[in-house]
Amino acid sequence: MPEPHSTTLARRIEELAAKQPDQAAFYCGAETLSWAEYATRSDRFANELAALGLARGDRVAVLLPDDPDVHVVFIACEKAGLVVMGIGARAGADEIQHLLEKSGARALVSREQQGDLDLASLYRELRGQGLPLRYHVVVSGSSGRAGSSGAVEARDPAGRASALRPAARPFEADELFLLNSTSGTTGLPKCVTHHQARWFRFHDLAVEAADLGPDDVFLSALPAPFGFGLWTAHFTPTLLGIPCVLLERFTPEATLAAIERHRVTVLAAVSTQFIMLLQSGAMSTTDLSSLRVLFTGGEAVPYDRAEEFEERSGARVLQFYGSNETGALSRTTLRDAREKRLGTAGRLIESMQVRLCDEAGRDVSASGEGQPACRGPLTSRGYYEDPDANARLYTPDGWMRTGDVARIDSDGYLSVVGRTADFIIRGGKNISAAAVEEAVAGHPSVALAAAVPMPDPVFGERVCVYVETGPRTPALSLEALCAHLAARGVSREWFPERLIVVDGLPRAAGGKLAKGALRADLARRIARESGEKPG
Repeated sequence: MPEPHSTTLARRIEELAAKQPDQAAFYCGAETLSWAEYATRSDRFANELAALGLARGDRVAVLLPDDPDVHVVFIACEKAGLVVMGIGARAGADEIQHLLEKSGARALVSREQQGDLDLASLYRELRGQGLPLRYHVVVSGSSGRAGSSGAVEARDPAGRASALRPAARPFEADELFLLNSTSGTTGLPKCVTHHQARWFRFHDLAVEAADLGPDDVFLSALPAPFGFGLWTAHFTPTLLGIPCVLLERFTPEATLAAIERHRVTVLAAVSTQFIMLLQSGAMSTTDLSSLRVLFTGGEAVPYDRAEEFEERSGARVLQFYGSNETGALSRTTLRDAREKRLGTAGRLIESMQVRLCDEAGRDVSASGEGQPACRGPLTSRGYYEDPDANARLYTPDGWMRTGDVARIDSDGYLSVVGRTADFIIRGGKNISAAAVEEAVAGHPSVALAAAVPMPDPVFGERVCVYVETGPRTPALSLEALCAHLAARGVSREWFPERLIVVDGLPRAAGGKLAKGALRADLARRIARESGEKPG
């Protein structure tokens, strides 16, 4: 494999197309995309884009399902010198409009229709509102046909097809090549800047952590535009020259079947997803003997469920801790004992120079608890054209903040105890929502939990927990849940004082829990119960 810092993904794909042209780059359903096809289709699509007359560095919004097409288009943009504005496939019209405005995208690459959203109509509407959009590049047909004959129509405003001309202005590894949105729990997303070099360095750490090699097969169940999906589907499999299995739509049954069919060795999934695998009846009947590693994260990793996954699958659970903005600050590896792998977010990554800060950005590392901040080779270059957000992202002396609160033990292992804005303040006591969620998630009927503050006239706030239960589990009451927590010795300060059981918890674009939606739902419930209008 070439030295990652001396190459780019586009060049690596060309090497693989020459060296192993017929071997699989991606599996998705019944489709296989070879390295030769990956190179050819991305070349053809780069020509389509270059023919539009876009300037090098122009932004192109890409909104496609999580199939091989999205990776073909990302590489095509890289070859044509166009910056991708990656939009998650589940984004709604308001989020799409916001990201198009924020990025100043001049073209949109999408299907005609995405779910219930008519993107052709939305494009025309947004262009009519004065956005700088000039082209809608429509990718049609089945998965994997981006760049194939007749599958892509590049339209100018009059609807005329554009002539092709060669693209010869690719990005280098240290240039801005992609923007993606934060998947925060409240507010409109910000655009994070990405250059390939940071992900090459991340790849090196992943290879070392899990002993990754040429015999591995990845399955990435994450959305392509976001950090976790980028390294597990777009970068690491390509740098290793190995196949990656994609799922256009995640379901536990489809994931388990794909692991068995393709003899997957490395699974990448957020905590919610692997918990859903455990809840599926297919888990007990699927051959998982090939699986050796689960990379997870994106939210708190529940110890009991991770331990159960290891026992039932034979794989070991690993994680990186960090954010879309910072990259990884710590990691667990195959060399770590189970207690450290599942009970912490891993040992600090030395090159990231992690320290703990207070709200003012002062170094409080000596206290052992504070907001992690870092400066190192895995960081992004901040938010795209957003000086106010960047001012909040960095400490006054230039360290990038994570937004979490963490402890670091004497051995250098980091444990997240909450987010700076994710506390329930009850009677002057700060209660970590993450701690409550982890405790509640230990109940056998609970598949996923989210703790939010419930307004209270006496204590200010009380603890409310939303719970998603697993299939075929008995009904759960607040009394039974609290009795379970008491039996486990959980601090009574963490006991929920209201329990709301729902069919499914809302998710933000990057897969994390949408706490803002839950707070709004709770406000509506309280207003209905009191006979008042929601405040």
